[in-house]
Amino acid sequence: MTDIHDVIRLLEAAAASSGKTTKAAPSKKTTKPKRKASAYSAKYAKAFKSIAPKHKKKSGGWKQGGYKRAVKQAHAKAKRMK
Repeated sequence: MTDIHDVIRLLEAAAASSGKTTKAAPSKKTTKPKRKASAYSAKYAKAFKSIAPKHKKKSGGWKQGGYKRAVKQAHAKAKRMK
């Protein structure tokens, strides 16, 4: 007949071995590379950066409705760029 200590050791061994078979977190090597920005996206970013200071306060925050106006003007400017 088996001793209770033998049964406990078998259960612990089974639990330890089953823990090794779980899925591991993905490594950093398996992450996707960043996508290249489209031509329009690059134009828009350049236009937005040039327009944004006109719609900001001295403290660096946005004026009332300033962000919305800056976005609209940046889209218009990017559309005109060639």
